[in-house]
Amino acid sequence: MIAGKLDDFWLQMRVSNMGVPAASLLVKPSVAVSATSHASKLSDALAKYCALKGAGRPKLFHAAAERNIGYVIQCLDDKPVDAYSSSEASQFRDWLMDKRLSTSSIKRIFSTVRAVTNLTLREEGIEGSNPFAGTYLPVDDRPKRKTIPIKDVRIIQRECLKIRDERRLLIALVSDTGMRLSEALGLIWDDIKLEHDVPHISLKPHPWRPLKTAGSKRLVPLVGVSLEAKKDMHQQQDTRFLFKSYTNETGCNGNSCSAALNKWMKQFGEGYVIHSFRHSFRDRLRNAGVQSEIIDRLGGWSSASVGQGYGEGYSLLVLRDQMALGLEKS
Repeated sequence: MIAGKLDDFWLQMRVSNMGVPAASLLVKPSVAVSATSHASKLSDALAKYCALKGAGRPKLFHAAAERNIGYVIQCLDDKPVDAYSSSEASQFRDWLMDKRLSTSSIKRIFSTVRAVTNLTLREEGIEGSNPFAGTYLPVDDRPKRKTIPIKDVRIIQRECLKIRDERRLLIALVSDTGMRLSEALGLIWDDIKLEHDVPHISLKPHPWRPLKTAGSKRLVPLVGVSLEAKKDMHQQQDTRFLFKSYTNETGCNGNSCSAALNKWMKQFGEGYVIHSFRHSFRDRLRNAGVQSEIIDRLGGWSSASVGQGYGEGYSLLVLRDQMALGLEKS
């Protein structure tokens, strides 16, 4: 009996020490590790982002951030920013596509989500990559914004100067300056330098209307139809804001203005919108042989090279002459 027990004992010892063939190829069962994240939840990250980056920004900035982060929370729940995975980011993209949002809208949403999560990851010293940073987004296959041919630009300008109300003078101003609609809407009379040797607009940010980029701050010469419209508006001056129907100390109602202007412009051509003038403005200067560096400066587009930021840049007189030459040739 004792001998039998000893044999069983030695057998167990030998088996326990025996190597299992191809043991290295066996997959060990994963052990769930319960870890508590100390990172801020996405909703708290949004609040921090708006407090730090949203100071002085218009209501539209905050509304867009809240809406875009709200999409993430609706799809993936409100979790710590380091608890989301890249597969969940892909799931979020598919969820947005199922809602039939355009590619450009999806890209804007992801841009906001990346900015919010990046800020929190850096501020809280959290290691690791942003799960929303490398998500593949489909190529935008929408047709490009339509450019208004010069013959139609002239027709619209003549009609604007014939009617000469607030909306039409706004269109006339944008048509020969290449300004964004929001840039023009936020102007006050202190920004207009009609008595200068070179009549121009000193385009700068205001509390009610910030500028899109740092390079958007610029001097815009007034020539052609834009100069004529400004002189006509100056005679009607009765408030500090050029476009009082859409702008006051609290902000600019650009969406309402854009809808009204675009509706009126449909009669001149399918697909013509107020922003089309900005595309036409660049084409007109380009076709007249104006240097791209001057065009970038006039339109507030980002510089193509570091060297363009050196020195004081072109004088206002040179900008005016080149702009006038380009617009007259077109």
